[in-house]
Amino acid sequence: MIGVSIQSTGEYMTPLEKAEARFGWKLVAPTILILSLLILYPLTYNVYLSFFDVQLNGSKTFVGFENYLKLVSNPDYYAAIWTTTLYLFGTVVGTTLLGLAMALLLRDPFKGRGLVNAAIMLPYVAPVISVVFGWQFLFDPISGVVNYLFVDVLPIWSERSNLIGDPDSALWVVVIFDVWKHAPIAYLLILSKLVSISSEQYEAAAIDGYGPIGRFFHVTLPELYFVLATVVLLRLIWNLNRFEDVYLLAPNVETLPIFTYYQAFTGVIDQGLAAATSVIQLAVLSVFIWFYIKKVMKW
Repeated sequence: MIGVSIQSTGEYMTPLEKAEARFGWKLVAPTILILSLLILYPLTYNVYLSFFDVQLNGSKTFVGFENYLKLVSNPDYYAAIWTTTLYLFGTVVGTTLLGLAMALLLRDPFKGRGLVNAAIMLPYVAPVISVVFGWQFLFDPISGVVNYLFVDVLPIWSERSNLIGDPDSALWVVVIFDVWKHAPIAYLLILSKLVSISSEQYEAAAIDGYGPIGRFFHVTLPELYFVLATVVLLRLIWNLNRFEDVYLLAPNVETLPIFTYYQAFTGVIDQGLAAATSVIQLAVLSVFIWFYIKKVMKW
């Protein structure tokens, strides 16, 4: 009898539960509809465009997989992949390590920590366009502070150079800018977990003979696994899709979003090829999102 009642409870819903479920679907239906219009429709239409040769007058000619074949034979596409890889590696590693270092240094309460936290968060909350102009001034080859410091004050360089104008050095300027701007959110996420670690765990580790380094690797890092994994994967997802920071600061750094933009809207416009590029990028993003949901959040 007990087994039957449990089975029936698990498999069948009461009339009240059915009514609540229907009411719940009615509540979320408008949101699902809006998300479908704003997200699913553009994604589906983009996949559709990737199989066409799109003209500026709006006419389209079906070409099948020709855009994808043209893309994989384009050396500029592989250059954009390599640039994106370097950008992702530098920004994700730099953001995570800097955020972790700041969290370790500032986890213990001290007078004025609130002001310090507010100052740390300023780059993250500041408008992108304003801080980009500030950084362009810093690296200006004529009147910039960086060239003045390394050429005139500390004669490390023999002559002034346009670090943002050179695509090779501009990439690392963009990486440093991204780390500076987005490390605060990594710091905040890591610190929120760090302050919740019980002091008893550190005391037990100290009794077992572990020093500061040992306690870091045997207590702190295991406790931070979920947060660090979240920071790394979210930064990968965000930066693989990041456009405005890179384009505004150094448009000559062709990451995949910049490459797609140039294909779609500048020079010899090829929106079908740009759509194919974004479809492949969407597939890579989907893998990262799946890994985050399944392996980190364990849904």
